[in-house]
Amino acid sequence: MEYVAVLLPSIVVGLIFWFAMKAIFNADKSERQAEARAQAEAEAQGASPADRNDPESNR
Repeated sequence: MEYVAVLLPSIVVGLIFWFAMKAIFNADKSERQAEARAQAEAEAQGASPADRNDPESNR
């Protein structure tokens, strides 16, 4: 029983750290997805490639 008392605090701190890191990574992933959606919307609302001043479109 004394092993549990010794190891339990470390296990609890490890679990708290794991949940915190998981939350941070999930927030980052959803923020990147929202940014990608916003950029895709902005590009869709922009001018067509033929209307842009892009050297690639003039070839």
